[in-house]
Amino acid sequence: MTIKNSYRDITVKEIDESYIGKTVKAAGWVENIRDHGGVSFLDLRDMHGVLQVVIRTPELLKEITKEASISVEGFIEKRDEETYNPKIPTGTIELEARSIVILGKVYKQLPFEIMTSRETREDVRLKYRYLDLRNSRVKENIIFRSQVISFLREKMTEMGFLEIQTPILCASSPEGARDYIVPSRKYKGKFYALPQAPQQYKQLLMVSGFDKYFQIAPCFRDEDARADRSPGEFYQLDFEMSFAEQEDVFRAGEEILGAAFEKFAPEGFEVTKAPYPVISYKQAMLEFGTDKPDLRNPLRIIDVTEFFQKCTFKPFIGKTVRAVKVHGEMTKGFHEKLLSFAVSLGMGGLGYLEVEEGLSYKGPIDKFIPEDKKGELLEKAGLAVGDTIFFIADKEERANYYAGQIRNELGSKLDLYEKNAYHFCYVNDFPMFEKDPETKQIGFTHNPFSMPQGGLKVLEEENPLDILAYQYDIVCNGIELSSGAVRNHDMQIMIKAFEIAGYDEETLKNKFGALYQAFQFGAPPHAGMAPGIDRMLMLLRGEENIREVIAFPMSGSAQDLMCGAPNDVTEKQLREVHIKVRD
Repeated sequence: MTIKNSYRDITVKEIDESYIGKTVKAAGWVENIRDHGGVSFLDLRDMHGVLQVVIRTPELLKEITKEASISVEGFIEKRDEETYNPKIPTGTIELEARSIVILGKVYKQLPFEIMTSRETREDVRLKYRYLDLRNSRVKENIIFRSQVISFLREKMTEMGFLEIQTPILCASSPEGARDYIVPSRKYKGKFYALPQAPQQYKQLLMVSGFDKYFQIAPCFRDEDARADRSPGEFYQLDFEMSFAEQEDVFRAGEEILGAAFEKFAPEGFEVTKAPYPVISYKQAMLEFGTDKPDLRNPLRIIDVTEFFQKCTFKPFIGKTVRAVKVHGEMTKGFHEKLLSFAVSLGMGGLGYLEVEEGLSYKGPIDKFIPEDKKGELLEKAGLAVGDTIFFIADKEERANYYAGQIRNELGSKLDLYEKNAYHFCYVNDFPMFEKDPETKQIGFTHNPFSMPQGGLKVLEEENPLDILAYQYDIVCNGIELSSGAVRNHDMQIMIKAFEIAGYDEETLKNKFGALYQAFQFGAPPHAGMAPGIDRMLMLLRGEENIREVIAFPMSGSAQDLMCGAPNDVTEKQLREVHIKVRD
């Protein structure tokens, strides 16, 4: 309900044909001015909509410019039928102005047209973001964001989760990405950090006896931007559950994400029903070439490594060989473009075979396959007449990556991706540890607080690189929406896991002292995850860039172009926090 005041007594959204003949006062911005010779028209835009204002007294338009904020008083009249505008809710009515008051003048030339601001260079849009946000699509994204977050809060509470806020100033810890550090004025040479995630605090809440926690959590990581990652900060739906196993988190994740996507997905979109498919990390890397599989693409990668060790094609011998089969006629030009794409990735080439009538092969590597082995390839790959099968060979990690990229490219170029669908899956059974390719040191693959599958026994007896963790991701349409894990709640297991990753017990005490202490006082088993809100919104709104769903995002180079951050501070400010800037 609008509060009546000297500026307006109604919003544009509330005005309809029932107001015909009534006097109203509305306020907003001038979106457009049209002079029709003796009579002028002005489009008045507020947050809720657009209303046409007709001006029959030219003096009323004096000093009025586009994007000035004004208050207009007059009466509502019906438009002539031939002037109806079906594109807006107020398209059958207009406001005949009796008086106009300028509330906020425009003193400078606009840097861009508001209605087409999304076509402007991003750096200009972000510098004048307060103008960009007047654009209807940009504004609707932010309203939509508010609606989704409100729904998430309501749904999580309905599911029995308690919203609790965790600190923004915390201790720096080696959790993967670079911290943003904050110098302490009171403690010389000491620093706070902005939380990369509320990880330790939410685990401590479980130790504290809270059964189910959640929050719309701000997270801060000093990492570079991508299309699906905002630099500096982002928000996630962080939640944790005590006395819970992996399946409990899976069900909770399906309930909240399923409800949100069912409610807010564009009309006609299909949303995966629970339970979501569960794909192991190993299977994902083999079949999709990535741990973020896009299930809208029907193509799958096939392992033909062993088969090609029986053939005479030397470039494939001793290599991991992956294949992607697709049905359809392909021109010479298509093959040439696909080869160019493969080379751009760093591949040395792209072998292929076409299956012809009589189930014979045509292609550059046909002569290297023994006659008595050709049927084996047909059977293994499930080949039929009209199929083309592409081959990728390299070391295993690169072969997986290249095959995944070829799968994606084929799906895109051949228009195989399912339209109007949100396909969810879980990817689980991630390796607990990995070896750094440069230092050769063993470190954590993902979250260091995850429970190893097999507990203390496997940490003591198995090759660390063979140990799997109770870690899982939710992936939707090839985008990682969430990571999560069953947490390591046992102090002895934590000590051993960190020891393998190169942290002695003393370092563990110093860096993660709260968890180290808390786990000595009856910590319950617990698990959780944290779906990224910005990425959810990007998917639901069909945006290519995550910055389109954030009110005041940083640029791709991690700058606030509007307010000028990062910026210089005074020498006094530096001295107060015991900082000296070195050249």
